[in-house]
Amino acid sequence: MLIRNCWYVAGWSHQFEAGKPTQRMLLGEPVVIWRTQEGAVVAMEDRCVHRLAPLSLGRIEGNAIRCLYHGLLFDADGRCREIPGQDAIPGSACVRTYPAVERNNWIWVWMGDPDRADPSRIAPSKALDDPAWVLKTGELHYRAHYSLINDNLLDLTHLAYVHAASFGADEAWSRNRPRVEPIAEGVRSSRWIVGTPPTPPLGKAAEHERVDIWTSYDFVLPGVFLLYSALFPTGSAEAFGYDAPPAQAPSLFANFTSQAVTPTSESTTSYYFSWGPAAEHGDEAMAQAMIDVAIMAFNEDKTMIEAQQRIIDTDPGRRVMPTSADKAITLFTRLMQSQDG
Repeated sequence: MLIRNCWYVAGWSHQFEAGKPTQRMLLGEPVVIWRTQEGAVVAMEDRCVHRLAPLSLGRIEGNAIRCLYHGLLFDADGRCREIPGQDAIPGSACVRTYPAVERNNWIWVWMGDPDRADPSRIAPSKALDDPAWVLKTGELHYRAHYSLINDNLLDLTHLAYVHAASFGADEAWSRNRPRVEPIAEGVRSSRWIVGTPPTPPLGKAAEHERVDIWTSYDFVLPGVFLLYSALFPTGSAEAFGYDAPPAQAPSLFANFTSQAVTPTSESTTSYYFSWGPAAEHGDEAMAQAMIDVAIMAFNEDKTMIEAQQRIIDTDPGRRVMPTSADKAITLFTRLMQSQDG
């Protein structure tokens, strides 16, 4: 089941160049994304109304796109304004357009009812030029239903098992349940991992054999993971009453990641992510080292999730057995399914 009334990430801003229409598959539909002369982003159905050729093979002409099969020209609002060799243009000669917003280096597209496309609901990811962070990017493409990637991000008990070779997390991640609470557009999950090896062992944290790690993430519609992690000397969790650390509390190391899950069809998914240290703790080289480890880890997830999908496909009706770690999954799934109601 694909949910339409949400803002989906179609890709990174730099992937959509001026004068170059680019195709994206979103929710099983072909979408062409291009920029006007002013740089504004346009998203429309990648299908000319004449012979159904892809407009992504077309040409940008000012603030319009021309189909390079038979030459029909469409404005940014989808209306045909020229049919070569024909004066009369039918009123039905329109291509569907989708609300599109460029924000924090991602292009967001609304695939549902355009009257419900409120840009204030776009997830508050971190911009790549945010001075507080040093961020690098990556992306992966899965042969799996998007909900399996969402489930993976909503339940981090897998860290100690799937990512033993990359992140090196210990079993405290599976034995220590987070505090899960609903928020307006998703769920928030937070916890302390006490007296654990530093993950990652970077900055001042590398000088410690054991640390207390605070992690808090918002997982918001339609599948955007916004995670803040900070490492502190052992004893900090107790000193802070096992609540969120005060904003002024100095950390040994801190990092932030924004990750977006976008269904491209019922069986395929794109995954866009950034990660890096706080500017006070690291530089470009450290950020690159972190994203390299993250890509290794996310490929570990990809191997597991695609294998999981193949098993599911042998018996699609087989039900899963929830555990106490699935609270966030349950809350978010209900919220997601309510969006098209």
